[in-house]
Amino acid sequence: MRRKDRERGTEFIHQVMDRCAYMVLSMTGVDGLPYCVPLTPVRSGENIYFHCALEGEKVDALRANPKVAMAFVEEAETVPRKFTAQYSSVLARGTANEVTDEAEKREALRLLCLRHCPADMDRFDEAARAWMPRTAVWKVRIDTATGKENSGD
Repeated sequence: MRRKDRERGTEFIHQVMDRCAYMVLSMTGVDGLPYCVPLTPVRSGENIYFHCALEGEKVDALRANPKVAMAFVEEAETVPRKFTAQYSSVLARGTANEVTDEAEKREALRLLCLRHCPADMDRFDEAARAWMPRTAVWKVRIDTATGKENSGD
């Protein structure tokens, strides 16, 4: 990281990951070209989980090359008259694997729902029964992560 004065530690990294409503997942497409997509994540330890369809360009790309990069950005806004931006961000790299264990898949879906729609958890069991057969869950094991913050000063 070039701006060491803006670098932040592990606690900051986890906080940003946990607060962000979405992340951008970047990977290499099956055609060899860069491919990225916004997703709703949840962190559990050093893993990021997300759900998606059972098939499609993202799934094909992840199966062909599971090495990925993730970007989490929050509170990004320009600071008028200072020619800068205020932000908190995390860039991470890791390896993606499809979750095939039914218990882990269900737990990841529960964590995703708890994170993104906690008021609806009373309907989770019913919804999970319907989703499980037609929903893929992927886990990215975080290999490296850096956090950066600019308060706009």
